[in-house]
Amino acid sequence: MFKSKLFSIVAVGLALSACGPKEPSGIASQPNVRRLTEAQYRNIIADVFGNRVSVGGQFDPLVRTGGLYALGAQSAGITPSGLEQYDRMATSIAAQVTTPGNRDLLLPCGPADVKAADDACATQVFSQLGRILYRHKLTDAELKSKVDEAHRAAEVAGNFYAGITSGIAGMLVSPQFLFVADTTQKDKAGNIVLTPYAKATRLSFFLWNSTPNDDLLTAAEKGILDTEGGLSRQVDKMIASPRLQNGVRAFFSDMLALDDFDNVEKDSIIYPAYSLAVANDAREQTLRTLVDLLVVRNGDYRDIFTTRDTFMTGALGRVYRVAVDRPDAGWMKYTFDPSDRRAGILTFVSFDAQFAHPGRSSPTLRGRAIREALLCQKVPDPPGDVDFSKFNDPTSPIKTARQRLEAHSTFPACAGCHKVTDPIGLALEHFDGAGQLRDEENGEKIDTSGDLDGVAYSDAVGLGKAMRDNPAVPACVVQRQLSYALGRQTGPEDRPMTQYLEQQFAKDGYRVTDLMRRIAESDVFVTVKAPPAKSAHITSPDKKEQGS
Repeated sequence: MFKSKLFSIVAVGLALSACGPKEPSGIASQPNVRRLTEAQYRNIIADVFGNRVSVGGQFDPLVRTGGLYALGAQSAGITPSGLEQYDRMATSIAAQVTTPGNRDLLLPCGPADVKAADDACATQVFSQLGRILYRHKLTDAELKSKVDEAHRAAEVAGNFYAGITSGIAGMLVSPQFLFVADTTQKDKAGNIVLTPYAKATRLSFFLWNSTPNDDLLTAAEKGILDTEGGLSRQVDKMIASPRLQNGVRAFFSDMLALDDFDNVEKDSIIYPAYSLAVANDAREQTLRTLVDLLVVRNGDYRDIFTTRDTFMTGALGRVYRVAVDRPDAGWMKYTFDPSDRRAGILTFVSFDAQFAHPGRSSPTLRGRAIREALLCQKVPDPPGDVDFSKFNDPTSPIKTARQRLEAHSTFPACAGCHKVTDPIGLALEHFDGAGQLRDEENGEKIDTSGDLDGVAYSDAVGLGKAMRDNPAVPACVVQRQLSYALGRQTGPEDRPMTQYLEQQFAKDGYRVTDLMRRIAESDVFVTVKAPPAKSAHITSPDKKEQGS
């Protein structure tokens, strides 16, 4: 009897221990509205219409918030000039969809008479396209409005496809398409929750950076996303989809500020090998390397700082000064030799060229980027009265960046920040302002030794190893991923959740796909709270708001 009870207690204890730590209760987010990013807009058009339709034009810029453009999208509106751009893009896209060469492939039906309106076919077109573009099944009123619009346009033009073109263009400039809204409802217990369509949308933009597909919308409509098992199965399918690569690319483009690469300028006289093709390929090289390591091979996130496996093009080969067997063959796999001074993304052109000046390198910019983007440590802006003459004077007898920074850091107002940025950035001084290798600066040998939080190294490869072993590195990507997924900055109140995710991230071998899965299946990901009540107010003549 005693042995039987003891066995039962042990069995229960083992079962509970196997469950691992329980997910803590997260802080519910307020529902928000955010504008589509440029990448999301382009991905949606590609997913819905394929590569037969191109997207031209420019997009209103976003403001980086909390280290991410994804958060800045919440406060982004559309300027009058931006609306004109959207209108031109929408008209162009719609016209491409309905051309004779595309309409049979991209539209679900054809008219009985091409010279007249056909409400039955228009209904089929807009119900299918609207469901994907608006991310929910169109209401009867919404559908009737689009069909009526197409009917009028077709009658005026005497052409069915003119009506369809007008209707599609109208959808693409609609707020329901251009803005993603967290629609909510009350569950049976009276709690505020995301609607099934909003859940599907949040999942899709987090994992795929695009609109939900038919399968995901169907799961929402059938209530599958409202059950733990159904949500888990759907997330597994999304993780296994090739579209996951778009989601990973979008996140790291944002986290590593690769979206800012279009603004990088280089002095063509100082760096003749650097070109627009190099800039485009440098950004793509980093993203291909990350996708290959983190998605295709499902590797350890920390290895992005030490990997020697990457991809190369002819244009990049000239900057990296490596032999490319077929310069015009496009992308090919490449592995840096074990003796090479390049290993990890910090030694890639995308990082070293971006965080540098047009005509020279910048240990401070590079060090700050590492601290802020990869370690989630805020570095204050320099004081407004800093004297940069000692650093910028071309006639100065001081030859190397290390020597100039030592002179610069004697200013008390500068010393604190430079102490945390410069030792890291100086490790990358073997790479000039365009990311090209060098041994000397102005005839002086370059010293790349330093330490990261007490871990000493002698060069960039050593810095990469120190980064890989720094506990702040995985903690930072967890924080950024959670913030990116929730669409808001995380704070101290989220610490129990981030600590839990950090523990599970380590347990899962620091695999980004597993981290994304855990976030997507978490309660905090789909939990919302009612927005604060808006109190009435009046504005006095001196522009100060006063409670009514």
